[in-house]
Amino acid sequence: MAIDQILTLLVLAAVIAALIWDKVRSDVVALAGAAVLLMTGVVRPIDVQGAFASPAIIALASLFVIAYALELSGLLDRAIALAVRMCERLGAAGIWLLLSVIGFFSCFLNSTPIVVLGAPVIRDVATRLNLSPKRFLIPLSYITVLTGCCTLIGTSTNLLVDDMASLSGQPRFGIFEITPVGVPIALAGGLYLFLFSGRLLGGKHEEEMRMGNPDLVGGTHINSAQVGDVQVFAEPRQFQPAKAAVALATFVAAVLLATFHVAPIAATAFTGAVLLILLRVISADEAYSGLRPEILILIAGMVVIGIAMEQSGLADEASRVLITSVNGLSPLVAMMVLYILTMVLTELLSNATVAVLVTPIAVALAESLGVSPRPFLVVVMMAASAAFATPFGYQTNVIVYQMAGYRYLDFVRIGLPLNAITFAVAIAAIHMAFPF
Repeated sequence: MAIDQILTLLVLAAVIAALIWDKVRSDVVALAGAAVLLMTGVVRPIDVQGAFASPAIIALASLFVIAYALELSGLLDRAIALAVRMCERLGAAGIWLLLSVIGFFSCFLNSTPIVVLGAPVIRDVATRLNLSPKRFLIPLSYITVLTGCCTLIGTSTNLLVDDMASLSGQPRFGIFEITPVGVPIALAGGLYLFLFSGRLLGGKHEEEMRMGNPDLVGGTHINSAQVGDVQVFAEPRQFQPAKAAVALATFVAAVLLATFHVAPIAATAFTGAVLLILLRVISADEAYSGLRPEILILIAGMVVIGIAMEQSGLADEASRVLITSVNGLSPLVAMMVLYILTMVLTELLSNATVAVLVTPIAVALAESLGVSPRPFLVVVMMAASAAFATPFGYQTNVIVYQMAGYRYLDFVRIGLPLNAITFAVAIAAIHMAFPF
């Protein structure tokens, strides 16, 4: 192995170990890895600059600003108030309907603030109806993850896979290109949760539920990344119809323009965010507050490590190992192996880390088999979000884990069957929607 490959492998191993150890914030871990690679000359300053200015970072940052403008306008509070009244009339069915509505919004907005906003509402409504919040908070997290797989902008993982794939010379995905795969997965997973989650978790109210857990106040530690003060998210906002209408119209326009290929989502979302500042729907200071830099920096740091893997040839070496292991297998079986590998890694590491590690391997694997890399990239998108068997595989899992006082095995009991269901549906849907 060349010296650059050895250095990259050592940094990668150290980053993975630090993420599993989970004593240092993941964004700091990613930046430390990028700094070592920069100082040792494995990557150049221009590569680091390119990572921080990648289309995925621009798109995600801009979408955060637009979503924060929607929140500050009071539109989300108005929607939540209506949802509470609906649930009081319909009972448990109303809560499931509310979960479905939240899932719809998660198709287009980052799931972390949605769960931070929605979890206390679900908890309080369930308590008011004398139902155990434990029946609904894990489904809340899982549903937002499932529906986030339905569009390119539903989760930062999809944007990151798209960004990493473009570095390998692959064409970019459209916003709704993966929807034929994501929707069946979300429907199958949602049906399973509706039918079985209550039985698996039990229906009695749990006295040990840690209401108002102090870990959720003053900056929640979510998988080594701060998601912000929950009290800020939960603070009631006065409804401002004009600002809400402009913010919502801007968001819809950004999505539609990207959908019809007028401009990339990074360009339309960025333009929309700037427009909201110019129209004074959100101030510049408020826009900076909504940027969520810890998530953006984590992704940028992992992109730098991904670039090092590409340039040092380490990604090619890993690809050769995987290709050798699936030698003689059909592309469909190879795709299944890739899905399982990605899913297992996601349970242990952050989804951003897995997306960076596996995306170039997926491209090389497909090319070695002489088939289109497209279905293999969609496999990475789906499997890198399908982290259901542990409370630490996805940020939203940790939020509800802390809030409701779940046990670790609660996630295993519900998540393992859900992993199996999403695996089967994803492989079938990808095989039909993205032929080799």
